[in-house]
Amino acid sequence: MEKLLLLTPLIPIFPLLAFVIIIFGANKNNKLSAWLAIGGIGLSTLTSWLVIAGTIMGGHHVQAEGWRLPIPWMPTGEIVFNMGVGVDGFTAAMLFMVPLVCLLIFIYASEYMEGDPRYARFFAYVSLFAFGMLTLVIADNLLLLFMAWEVMGLCSYLLIGFWFEKTSAKRAGLKAFLTTRIGDVLLFAGMLILYSYTRTLTFHELFKPETLEMLSGTMMWGIPVSALISLLVFGGAVGKSAQFPLHVWLPDAMEGPTPVSALIHAATMVSAGVYLVARMLPLFAIVPDGALRWVAIIGAITAFFGATIGIAQNDIKRVLAYSTISQLGYMMIALGLGGFLAGVFHLLTHAFFKALLFLGSGSIIHAVEHGAHHVNDHHTDPQDMMNMGGLYGRMKRTAWAYFFGTAALIGIFPLAGFWSKDEILAEAWLQWQEAGFMSLPFWAWLAGTLGAFLTALYMGRQIGLVFFGKPRTEAAAHAQEPGNRMTIPLLVLAFFAATLGFINVPFIKGGWLHHFAGEVHAASHALHLEAIPFQVSVAVVSSIVALGGFFLGWAMYRNLKAGQQDPLEKMLGPVFTVLKNKYYVDELYTAIFIKPTVKLATLCAKFDYDWVINPIVNTVGRIGVVSAIISAKFDEIVIDGLGVLGTARFFKWTGKELRLTQSGQVSNYLLTIALSSLTLVGMYLFFIRM
Repeated sequence: MEKLLLLTPLIPIFPLLAFVIIIFGANKNNKLSAWLAIGGIGLSTLTSWLVIAGTIMGGHHVQAEGWRLPIPWMPTGEIVFNMGVGVDGFTAAMLFMVPLVCLLIFIYASEYMEGDPRYARFFAYVSLFAFGMLTLVIADNLLLLFMAWEVMGLCSYLLIGFWFEKTSAKRAGLKAFLTTRIGDVLLFAGMLILYSYTRTLTFHELFKPETLEMLSGTMMWGIPVSALISLLVFGGAVGKSAQFPLHVWLPDAMEGPTPVSALIHAATMVSAGVYLVARMLPLFAIVPDGALRWVAIIGAITAFFGATIGIAQNDIKRVLAYSTISQLGYMMIALGLGGFLAGVFHLLTHAFFKALLFLGSGSIIHAVEHGAHHVNDHHTDPQDMMNMGGLYGRMKRTAWAYFFGTAALIGIFPLAGFWSKDEILAEAWLQWQEAGFMSLPFWAWLAGTLGAFLTALYMGRQIGLVFFGKPRTEAAAHAQEPGNRMTIPLLVLAFFAATLGFINVPFIKGGWLHHFAGEVHAASHALHLEAIPFQVSVAVVSSIVALGGFFLGWAMYRNLKAGQQDPLEKMLGPVFTVLKNKYYVDELYTAIFIKPTVKLATLCAKFDYDWVINPIVNTVGRIGVVSAIISAKFDEIVIDGLGVLGTARFFKWTGKELRLTQSGQVSNYLLTIALSSLTLVGMYLFFIRM
């Protein structure tokens, strides 16, 4: 089985080759570019499954170190840094999800992006995106992970702003790039401090008990170095996984094509932050004052915060974007409570049903756009749910797939989201029973339960607005189901959204996924990794909350008429306005950070161009010009006029005058010689007598 694991380095190579070939050779052929991208990620998927098989049969999933292929890369003093790849149970679980979801998104995009003038470029970018995420997953060290992390940051900028002719898309790409860079700087700082103390960034070496003990006992600036590093690493995850307060970039990422939204929200970008925290969890767990506490607090705030905003959005993709923010908060709650497997389980299931929902929303948008073109309507916003309605009768494939995705998201038994979300709530519930009322686990459970109600409410609202009632626009009335390349990936994702939860059903031997990936960090002795028993009370409460929230939202919106006031807006009044405007966080950031920064930049520009630097430079320049003019005149009058040209004129005049003494007659020459001789003799005699 070791031979199968040797295929691991090839997994990200196939999409990278597709990217290179498309950029340098196939970019003029749209169909070839799409097939190269699909073929590349398809080969990665097959290779990943072979590696997973090797991991299962070789027993590497139960070892903290797993299987590794160290690659000597860079000498650093007395040691050589290894830039290697590795596989353990956690990696293998991610290798099942990431390439498969990417493959389905690529197939979907081959139809969705038809007619786009930059079709080939799109598939080059998404191939590079997939390369980044796959490299991050198989990296056995933080440096390689960070390099792949930055590749994804670049790709997110390129893909969110893919339609850069739109000002909103251009700004959204820039916003995502700059916001995530804040987290990246924090992560990089944490890596530097970690390396300075441990002289390694390789995971299996970092998580050795003696290394963790050294980090927990070492102080820096009066605090344990493990706490400082953990919080800096978490800062990177907050930026990448759009946790409060760096969540603002993710809703604006909807400006990119819908397949990009699915990639970012399901298989790649935001998953990377959760993956990082899960991978580094032993480091968090050894912090004396509990760095994990802050992970849980931020996760709880984000889960509730995102869900409340989602109920007041009309853009179909923005609702799902805030849903993603909220669900990522659930994952952070689980990891913050030490529930490694609960967080990872929800990460895996969420990827499938959220990819399904985003691709489903793309099919809906595509259908409404088709209807708008059919009736020559260029004003209807195809992403606004208020412009939809009655689509179930025209899009049954998409509708049923979307229903499965919705049911999985809100946690309806026995779909995937039910098992993974309830495991997180069960983790919080059990810890609440031990820690007592008003403890952090209690607040985490309460935020998760309220978030579950709000999630069901906004998804019921969405289903009612989109699929039921009568069409509220002519574009919706003439919507048309897209082709097989868009609908078949939806059906495949719907299958996984319905069944994937069974890989960790708690009353079947404690959950297969727990035995496969749950013991990854066992050797560090920093985490308690017991399987979470099934909590009937938690499941009953969450199911009632989910069903109640969904049917409330569906009943309120299923028969909404065109032009009718939003029922929640009528009910909540100014609160709805606050939620619709996303708590005015963007405006707050604009007032606190952006405008002062712009003013400071303007002040510096004035200092440079108007007040100090440029005036000094211009004055020096003018002095130089005047000096040059004076020097030129001095050269012209003195050096050239009196010196070079004056000397030349003198000798010219002398020569001209002396020339007249030359008559050509020998008698004259003899007379001149005689007179000259007599003059010289006379002068001689005169001076002798004196």
